[in-house]
Amino acid sequence: MKYLIAFWKDLNLSARIGFSIVTFFAFCAVFAPWLAPYGESEIVGDVWDPIGGEFLLGTDQIGRDLLTRLIFGARNTMALAIVSTMVSFGAGAILGFVAATRGGLTDHVLSRMVDVVISIPTLIASLIVLSAVGTTTTTLILVIGIIYAMPVFRIARAVAMDIEVMDYVEAARLRGEGLWWLMTREILPNALTPLAAEFGLRFCFVFLLIASLSFLGLGLQPPLADWGGMVRGNAGGIAWGFMHPLLPAACIAALTIGINLLIDRWVHKASGLRDDQ
Repeated sequence: MKYLIAFWKDLNLSARIGFSIVTFFAFCAVFAPWLAPYGESEIVGDVWDPIGGEFLLGTDQIGRDLLTRLIFGARNTMALAIVSTMVSFGAGAILGFVAATRGGLTDHVLSRMVDVVISIPTLIASLIVLSAVGTTTTTLILVIGIIYAMPVFRIARAVAMDIEVMDYVEAARLRGEGLWWLMTREILPNALTPLAAEFGLRFCFVFLLIASLSFLGLGLQPPLADWGGMVRGNAGGIAWGFMHPLLPAACIAALTIGINLLIDRWVHKASGLRDDQ
């Protein structure tokens, strides 16, 4: 608890707002089965029951409780985004460190391969691959992880190239240390700060891509709750004056803003600039 209090005191106002938003959604995601008043796919009312009536946030296009769907949507969307981001960072950081440490032909081949993949717009690449191989959860994680491993590769390579010319890395080479030792013991500890900031930013991109794919029908499939899919499913209500699709859209926007406020604080502190409360 004392570490959490110390962490809170170290945050400025905007970062505290961001931390509160992220903590709220994380709490909903972890305890979704106990917080949700109904089952994830349980039909409990009529189509688009009004907000504030029998159901606090109304019902969706087939009569499911929207509050329940939003809570489970936080669980499903955030879990998928975190796992996909971890896959992208695992692959991208390792390949980036290898390219920077080995140099020469290895660096040239990996860099050119990344240039080819990164030249294709992210959403288009995702749509092409997912349309061809299907939209299971495993496929989503792998496709999104591989696509976003490319920009992670470039950042990891750039950071590692600045580090691998340092004297302590040269000393490790002279001692006869291998590639894995150099990457994990010398480069990684000194690259954690920029990579941690990039992780938060990349999580936002992954999260928004998942929401976009779900809106287009290629994300998490029904009956799983997903914020992007909920916007798509309830979009027809706008024509009838229902504001139901704005609720999951607001959740997407709020979580994105909260994460960005935390990232800004992290980058600001790492840069050594004076705090501006």
